[in-house]
Amino acid sequence: MIKYDKNQVHYISVTGILVKEGKFLIAKRADWEKAFPGKWTVPGGKLEVLDYALAKKDTSEHWYNVFENLLRREIKEEVNLDIRNIGYVTSMVFVRPDGIPAVIVSLFAEPEDGEVKLCDALTEFKWVSLKEAEDYDLIEGIYHELEILDKFLREGKVIEWKGK
Repeated sequence: MIKYDKNQVHYISVTGILVKEGKFLIAKRADWEKAFPGKWTVPGGKLEVLDYALAKKDTSEHWYNVFENLLRREIKEEVNLDIRNIGYVTSMVFVRPDGIPAVIVSLFAEPEDGEVKLCDALTEFKWVSLKEAEDYDLIEGIYHELEILDKFLREGKVIEWKGK
């Protein structure tokens, strides 16, 4: 049983499902990664204070597009692509092995022209259809996120996570 502290801070991360010509970009995590080694995933990463603190505020008190800008940075760092047309897919929380909860916001985007070049933490990539994604050892939940996005792109219908 995990003990929760009502004052516990969270990690905040974004992930990005890239869509090109009806296919989704997935990448394999290196075997030496602590979390989900060797599993297939989508690019993303943690929000850091410096992701916004050194930027000019958009109002006298606020920074806007923090998740979008984080996603742009992470996609560039992990797969060397610039992105456009960012949208929302879903969100979730999981508790890390160290007991700290992580909030993950799943977004989608279209890549600009360019060639995928992986960072050291990723070893392979594929552009896959929803059907093809079934054949990969994806981190739990990623396939359902692809389903949510696929339905939205095909039918314009937004669906929420319904569980197994």
